[in-house]
Amino acid sequence: MVALTFSMLERLAIIVSIAFVATRLPLFKQLINQQAINGRQRVIFTILFGLFGIIGTYTALTVDTNALTYSRYTLTLQHDQALANSRVIGVVLAGLLGGLGPGLGAGLIAGVHRYFLGGFTAFACGFSAIVAGLLAGLVHRRLKRHHPLSIKSALITGAAAETVQMSIILLLARPFDQALDLVVQIGIPMIVANGLGSALFVVIIRNVRSEEEKSGALQAQKALRLADLTIRHLREGLNETTGKKTCEILLKETHASAVALTNQTHIIAHVGLADDHHRAQDPIQTAATKDVIQTGQLMIVSKQDIQCDKPDCPLGAAVIAPLNIRETTVGTLKFYYRSNRQINTVAIELVKGLSVLLGQQLEIAESEKYIKLARESEIKALQAQISPHFLFNALNTIVSLVRTDPDKARRLLISLSRYIRQNVTTTHREQESLREELNHVKAYLEIEEARFADQFTVYYHVDEAALNTTVPPLTLQPLVENAIKHGLKPLPDHGMLTIVISHEQTWVKIAIVDNGVGMDATLKSQLLRAPADSKNSTGIGLYNVNRRLVMTYGEKSRLHIDSHTGEGTTFYFYIPAGGSIQ
Repeated sequence: MVALTFSMLERLAIIVSIAFVATRLPLFKQLINQQAINGRQRVIFTILFGLFGIIGTYTALTVDTNALTYSRYTLTLQHDQALANSRVIGVVLAGLLGGLGPGLGAGLIAGVHRYFLGGFTAFACGFSAIVAGLLAGLVHRRLKRHHPLSIKSALITGAAAETVQMSIILLLARPFDQALDLVVQIGIPMIVANGLGSALFVVIIRNVRSEEEKSGALQAQKALRLADLTIRHLREGLNETTGKKTCEILLKETHASAVALTNQTHIIAHVGLADDHHRAQDPIQTAATKDVIQTGQLMIVSKQDIQCDKPDCPLGAAVIAPLNIRETTVGTLKFYYRSNRQINTVAIELVKGLSVLLGQQLEIAESEKYIKLARESEIKALQAQISPHFLFNALNTIVSLVRTDPDKARRLLISLSRYIRQNVTTTHREQESLREELNHVKAYLEIEEARFADQFTVYYHVDEAALNTTVPPLTLQPLVENAIKHGLKPLPDHGMLTIVISHEQTWVKIAIVDNGVGMDATLKSQLLRAPADSKNSTGIGLYNVNRRLVMTYGEKSRLHIDSHTGEGTTFYFYIPAGGSIQ
């Protein structure tokens, strides 16, 4: 019995080998991490552990009950022969990991196979394999409700399943005396070996899970540390300077050969190998990068997919991950390697995690820009309240009308009061209705029309139903001010300013149209790209308006400028018709 026990324990090396291979399978990892599997995966899992049970049968010791001898490995059994085997381990693990269905399925596969090998215990052993799967499945169901699979539960279930098999052999195998002799010889060794084998399998599973958790924790720690190092740069937004500093940090802290950042159209920065021909400001050439920007999905590419026009380029593979802001892909993060062999699961997960963290940092940077723009808007509004130039001009106009046209002077004074009051109240709001915004503009225009009598006329084409729609405060006034100062004032003769507010399906269109001097293409392209340098220009206002519209409503609401020299200018934008102040 002792010799048989040691021989059975020797076979646990086979269990270790199979367990090691199995734990590397993606399907098996899903089960280890207690993730749900679909029907097809469940069938594959059942077959794999059924085969595991068959291997346990073929690696058994053949027991001759008449001669009381043992031999290794056999393909068929004589009537007086039986097997001391580890078949139960595969069946028990199928039930413990997969549940009742896989347990019964694996037991049926291993049991039917055992039945056709023959021997006087053929039916008893085949039937006991199915019972072992049932038992393990029931244990799985109970463990799932209360606590996860443990080494102790695997040890007890494996030993219990083998004990049940010994009992079934005594009940069903004939002749009984021969069955009894067999159980006496192999019972304890098989109970001990199969219990330990099941427990050993779980030990390996737990070690694999522990290694993965440790590796995941290290990668998460590394990603967070890199995020902390790069956040001070990305807070300033994604540009050539911040992009280069970010790439330098990522390259230093990882095993990549090169790191690059792009926006939707151009390379922002490239640090590392091949930086002599992969340069900032170059347009994106790689089709895979364009696909990532379009789909928002990470891609792994080989040398031919990098599409470098330099035949001796050392970059042989890359991981390209999207950079997302509010579910919109604004660029990519690219890690380059010399060959595909350097790209492993750890590297992919690191790039994926970093792209998410960098995207969040860019989103925070955009939010901070929005706050800054809002503050600039408040400052500009406060300046407008106390602007001596505007206030003195308005008061001088009113004073000159007091004797000649007292009624008009009174109306202008009311307009000035309304204009100043509106400036004060809007600095504390995030949104106001188009009706309030239009009234503010009308108050401003009444003063300007009085100052520049007969120089321009204002027309309104307004859909009353659209006036409850909300906009950020001081959105229209900078556009109107720009139209008057830079479009209409330089005209030698009478000008026209038209304000249009209309419904277009689910959007409201706002347009400010003048027939003034217009502007050339260069100035038009610069106005919305960055604040103007000139202190006398309203470019800061236009840039501010555009950024606030995009930040609030998205790209659909971007400010558009339609203008040609000598042909007037139209500013227009769209806002969603849904939001309103009742």
